[in-house]
Amino acid sequence: MKHETIEKNVGLMAVLIILVISGGGLAEIVPLFFKDSTTKPIEGLRTYTALELEGRDIYIREGCNVCHTQMIRPFRAETERYGHFSTANEHVWEHPFLWGSKRTGPELARVGGRYSDDWQRAHLYNPRDVVPASKMPSYPWLFDRQLDGRLTGKKMETLRTLGVPYTDEQIASAGSDVQGKYEIDAVVAYLQALGQTHSNYNTR
Repeated sequence: MKHETIEKNVGLMAVLIILVISGGGLAEIVPLFFKDSTTKPIEGLRTYTALELEGRDIYIREGCNVCHTQMIRPFRAETERYGHFSTANEHVWEHPFLWGSKRTGPELARVGGRYSDDWQRAHLYNPRDVVPASKMPSYPWLFDRQLDGRLTGKKMETLRTLGVPYTDEQIASAGSDVQGKYEIDAVVAYLQALGQTHSNYNTR
């Protein structure tokens, strides 16, 4: 009888659904804020360099994270192909994190060092030159646009407020570190850093 009363009262049912979902969410999510495996960086983790950081922003700007994940799931088929599965403490300094869920293109979490800089450049200029069946678009403009570094230091300062341990020296030199470099240099530097910012799961 009580069950029937709840089913016929839309408002009451909505309140009860919200309470159940909220309770379950709190039980699952809140403990993660207190676990070292999700809040403390993995041993040996380093920050992105100024050039890698700019490359990451360009990677996001061009929508690369829409087609490529950076999350190796803990399944044998994945770990044999891509390397050790992804862990939360590898990404505690990622803002935003780019795990993703759609793989139009291959998984990139540990792509750093698997291909040469020249291969990455050729692939970004025209993917079909190195992968004939590729559906990936070309990015020739990356070879023409230069970085001025005006905002690189400010980006690092902002990230430091979020817990990324950039030093005063890194922030001070950030602009000059990237000034005059081309966007392709930054993107390749970022791709080569993926999976290589700590030694625990280095797959090279």
